[in-house]
Amino acid sequence: MNIIVTPNIRSVCPDFVGAAVEAWVQNTPYCPELWDEINAICEDCRSRFTTVTIKEMAAIEATRGIYRACGKDPSRYRPAAEALIRRVVQGKELYQIDTLVDLINLASMKYGYSIGGFDADKFVGDTLTLGVGEPGEPYEGIGRGMLNIEGMPVYRDGQGGVGTPTSDNERTKIELSTTHVLILINGYDGNAETVGANANFLKSLLERYAAAKNVTIKTY
Repeated sequence: MNIIVTPNIRSVCPDFVGAAVEAWVQNTPYCPELWDEINAICEDCRSRFTTVTIKEMAAIEATRGIYRACGKDPSRYRPAAEALIRRVVQGKELYQIDTLVDLINLASMKYGYSIGGFDADKFVGDTLTLGVGEPGEPYEGIGRGMLNIEGMPVYRDGQGGVGTPTSDNERTKIELSTTHVLILINGYDGNAETVGANANFLKSLLERYAAAKNVTIKTY
C-alpha cells in the first residue's frame, strides 16, 4: 500500500511522521493474556492522569493541535487515544471488541497516538492519501453512524474516507474474519523515535497474540 501525505497536512504539520504496520494475522474473540496487559496499562493511566492532564500527553496534545489547525474542535470530536484514556481515568471499563482491535487500543493508550486499524483486503486501490475532510463528505464511523469529518485529518482510498483520528470507517473495519491488517500510527508530534517504538510494540503484540506473519513496518 502506497501512502501519500498531502500538502494540506504538511502545511499545518510539517514534522508529521507516520508508521504503517502490515501483517497477516489470526483474529480471535478474546485473549486473556492480552487483557492482563490492557488492565495493567489502565491502572497505570489512572495513577498518572486526570481528565485534564491527559491533554498534556505529547502525542495527544499534538493531535488536538492539528484538529484546531484544520478547523475542528478536539473536545467535541476527541481523538481516539484521548477518548480511550479519558474513559479509563473516569473509572469506566474499556470496551472489549476482539483481539486485533483490543491490542491496537492497548498500543494507542501506551503511547498516546491515535492509531487506525484496517482490514487491508477491504481497501479500494493501492494508495491511501492523508488529507483533510471536506464539507459534506460522507463518512460512517464505526459504531457512530454518519460522522462530520469536515476539518478533520482523514485517510482516503480509491472510494473515499477510511480513517480519522476520531473513528475509522465501517467499510474497512477489522472483523473476526480479518486475516490481513494495516495499522497506521499518526505522529503529529513529529517524534520519529516514539512513533518507531510504538510500531515495534504493535509488531510484538501482533506476533504474541494474533499469530502474525510477515510483519513489515514502513515510515512515511
